Amino acid sequence: MQVQFKVSRQKPNGNPYFQTFLLDVEAGMTILDCLNQIKWEQDGSLAFRKNCRNTICGSCSIKINGRSALACKENVGSELRRFSHSSGDDIPEIAIAPMGNFTVMKDLIVDMQPFWDNLEKVDPYVSTNSREIPEREFLQTPEEREQLNEMGNCILCGACYSECNAKSVNPSFVGPHALAKAQRLVGDSRDTQTEERLEHYNEGVEGAWGCTRCYLCNTVCPMEVAPMDQISKIKQQILDRKDAQSSRSVRHRKVLVDLVKAGGWVDERKFGLYVMGNYFRDLAGIASILPLGLRMLSLRKFPTSFEPSEGTQEVRSLIEAVQAETHNKKP
Repeated sequence: MQVQFKVSRQKPNGNPYFQTFLLDVEAGMTILDCLNQIKWEQDGSLAFRKNCRNTICGSCSIKINGRSALACKENVGSELRRFSHSSGDDIPEIAIAPMGNFTVMKDLIVDMQPFWDNLEKVDPYVSTNSREIPEREFLQTPEEREQLNEMGNCILCGACYSECNAKSVNPSFVGPHALAKAQRLVGDSRDTQTEERLEHYNEGVEGAWGCTRCYLCNTVCPMEVAPMDQISKIKQQILDRKDAQSSRSVRHRKVLVDLVKAGGWVDERKFGLYVMGNYFRDLAGIASILPLGLRMLSLRKFPTSFEPSEGTQEVRSLIEAVQAETHNKKP
């Protein structure tokens, strides 16, 4: 069958444009096979990364029809079934573009250095005092090792980083890939710096609190690492160690849970005052949200009263059950 591939082309410091290539392909051909065919048969100047061709190295990450994926994993047939564009002559189209949140070097090749720099910020190495003992083995039980399987599957392809909404608006955020690796270290029984790591990951919006829980990283991860779930585990361990006075980020989560437990949903009158105003202790924080509050009042969008949900008791029971289960799972 014939398929049109609309491929983003771009030179360093140039503007991107799409170039269309018409290929005769089979449904089982991977997108990487198609890119190879374009390069070998139609345009040798097309630039893209590849290596293993077996979903191991992560080199061939690109955007396929708007979502980040591995070119060696996705095939033509499944892609056309999932999301197909058709031109006027009814020839299906597949759009190919470089990953997001990266600077394009040429065509589909992006500069990965910031990706690696952000990974380095979480100190992604097991730190243990036993390293000071010569010929010491770092032993783990099968159960302890099993806790690392999910995060250990990460191949650092960059798909989660490419889709991350938080990264697109907050350049200082280390990214989901780094925090997934960070959770692997927090959960590693051999590591001796858990408390120091959690303090580091708790800093501002560079670490765990920079995640906006958009879920896109989980959606596109080709290895089912579920980066957002790993970030949530880090957040929970921080919450277990901190009270509401420790930081605004911690207070935000604790106030949210407390208000929902109390009324079945969030009491918006109290939420901003408790989080930003620190239970009326932070006058500067209250002043910062005062203009917003006045605008909401003028537009009649500020709730003047609060009625608890009819299902408040059920909501409270669910939250308490989850909290109890989380507590029971602690090592």
